[in-house]
Formats: sequence, C-alpha cells, structure tokens
Amino acid sequence: MRRLLIVGILLLTCPLHSIGAEPSATQLVERTADKMLSTLEHRRAEVERKPQLINELVDSILAPHFDFEQMTRLAVGRDWRNASPEQQQQLTDGFRNLLVRTYARSIMKYSGQDIVYESARPGTRSGTLVVPTEVRDPGSAPIPIDYYLLERGRSWQVYDVVIDGVSMISNYRSQFRSTIATSGIDGLIEQLRAKTARGA
Repeated sequence: MRRLLIVGILLLTCPLHSIGAEPSATQLVERTADKMLSTLEHRRAEVERKPQLINELVDSILAPHFDFEQMTRLAVGRDWRNASPEQQQQLTDGFRNLLVRTYARSIMKYSGQDIVYESARPGTRSGTLVVPTEVRDPGSAPIPIDYYLLERGRSWQVYDVVIDGVSMISNYRSQFRSTIATSGIDGLIEQLRAKTARGA
C-alpha cells in the first residue's frame, strides 16, 4: 500500500494527458501540476539545501486542492461523531500535516512516469466526480488510479484516491480504528503528531 500510495500522490504532480475528462476538474489538476513541477524544477537546488522547503511548497501549492476535513472525517469513520469540535480540529490538523509531509517526500521521487486520464464519471453522491487514470511506466503493468473529487463552491477538491482498487481513506481508517480502540481519540491525535514530528 505504501508503494501504491506514493504512485498515486505522484499523479497529482505529473504532467498529464486528458482523454475527455471533465474540463474544470482536469484543468484544476493540470494547473496545479504545472505550478508544482515548475516550482520544484526552478528551486530544486534550494530544496536540496533546505529539505523543509518542499513541505512548504506542497502546503502552499497542492494542499489547497484537498478537502482535509472531509478526508479526516471519512478516515476516522464512525468515531468522528464522538470527538468534540476541538478534537475534530486537532484530528484534521494532524492528518493534514501528515499527508503534506508524505506528499512532499513522494514528489521528490518523481521520475517521469507517463499518466493517462480517462473520461470522468459521476460519483455515487451528488456533487462528486471520479476521474479514472492510469500510470504507465516502461517495463511495468499499468496501475489504475481513481481520483474522487468533491464539488466545493465553483471548484473541485480531492477527498480520496483509490490505487489499484485500494482506497487511501479506507486504509487509514483501519489504522485509525485500531488506535482509537486502544488509546481513544486523544491517542490518535498524539499518534498523528508523533508521526509528523518524525517525518512518517
């Protein structure tokens, strides 16, 4: 799952080829990808001298296009409603920080994989969209990636990525549920902080 997650994250920052995808969602990904990659290209030497900078770039360029509250709510699952508003905010902040650092490390591993975006389809809920894609690397079987986007105002935000049939949110949910069962909501908050602090 870790290897597939890295591949899926890379897709958000790769040059892409659209095949009839829903225009506004595709254009959002294209603009974000171009900006992220061009910024990294021009500042790579600086990033190598100051590794923390890549976190800041991801936070400012990619993070605004993710719905971290929705992602956290889905990952925590049924235990979300048992958390206080303060705990919910701490969970969201902790998950956001963890994902930003995970994305930042993954972006540095990009090596030019070819990405094909297929036609978008409506999601199972109103106001959602699924963008099926494939990552193609010479010598390897294509890996299917589905992006799940939620309409927010006049834009789209990513709330899940399904990689080769495995949902990123579902994967985290199983981990979070186990932690909450043994350590409670506060235990999960502390675990997220600890993982972020050590760069996990």
